[in-house]
Amino acid sequence: MPENRVLRIAMNGITGRMGYRQHLLRSILPIREQGGITLADGSVVQVEPILIGRNEDKIKELARLHKVEHWSTDLDAVINDPTVDIVFDASMTSLRHATLSKAIAAGKHLFTEKPTAETLDEAVDLARQARAAGVTAGVVHDKLYLPGLVKLRRLVDEGFFGRILSLRGEFGYWVFEGDVQSAQRPSWNYRLADGGSMTTDMYCHWNYVLEGIIGQVKTVTSHTATHIPVRWDEQGNAYEATADDAAYGIFELETPAGDPVTAQINSSWAVRVYRDELVEFQIDGTHGSAVAGLNKCVAQQRAHTPKPVWNPDLPVNESFREQWLEVPANEDLDNGFKRQWEEFLADVAAGREHRFGLLSAARGVQLAELGLRSAAERRTFDIPEIVL
Repeated sequence: MPENRVLRIAMNGITGRMGYRQHLLRSILPIREQGGITLADGSVVQVEPILIGRNEDKIKELARLHKVEHWSTDLDAVINDPTVDIVFDASMTSLRHATLSKAIAAGKHLFTEKPTAETLDEAVDLARQARAAGVTAGVVHDKLYLPGLVKLRRLVDEGFFGRILSLRGEFGYWVFEGDVQSAQRPSWNYRLADGGSMTTDMYCHWNYVLEGIIGQVKTVTSHTATHIPVRWDEQGNAYEATADDAAYGIFELETPAGDPVTAQINSSWAVRVYRDELVEFQIDGTHGSAVAGLNKCVAQQRAHTPKPVWNPDLPVNESFREQWLEVPANEDLDNGFKRQWEEFLADVAAGREHRFGLLSAARGVQLAELGLRSAAERRTFDIPEIVL
């Protein structure tokens, strides 16, 4: 009979929005409630979360609310607890290199939010540490597990697009300044000294999305802006927004077949949404096109492509949106964060590498760094290969 086991997971930064909602509430707790995950050999891996945070009252209440037995405000003690198998980190980016380094030194497996570090040197250092220690390290690549992008990737794999020509993405929404209506994102996001920056935050995502859907990013040209110069924090105090709240990027990609692809992605916390979803990606190819959001994906084949004629003197009488067909899921697609957690836990149990590791995360940090340099110096940067 295969042996069942329990993986004890130290969950740091769990009182934050993403740490709580996506990782605890929608991933680890549902995995616990479903009885764990079943591996290929028939054995079962169950999870036991340990909640970690700096505010004792908050962390204690979360543990009580969700019937979690173990919690702590002493991160170092939990990391060095020999019964702990995995350290998960969703705290501030500025603290992440130190936290993950301690976890690697203690022989723990890692699952972490991104960016994995504030600088490329630190991100590469983490990848080297993990490789030398032989631990399984995973980085949250949640968007690749979302239904919309799963469908988009399937179209790529099936050759639906023919030769891919371009990708364009639109992401963002209006984040309230905080004076009249409270902001729906934390104030540190808009202070450069605290690790805030649209480029730093989102280019890490765009790197793995572009790699995971089309191919390697070869160059970056970027423009950044701080559209809202003054915001109000959680205590109602005005502060100067020193971080960029919008980034406009052009990326040259290369498919596995060696074909060049141009991608352009706009990211902004100062834009009002006129889209079906908060993020959408459109791929155009010689044989067809598709538009994917978080959940929905629609496509249009070459044979079904209309032939509009530009005439500014007459109103448009075609409903272009109605000419696209929805791509079916054809499978049960659970919460994207939960699906990656399950894949990562299976990798830990099997003692193998996770496909989205710290090297992938380092390439995301690299793209963000070069994106900021591109904006500052008004030039295009080639992206060198990272060698561990």
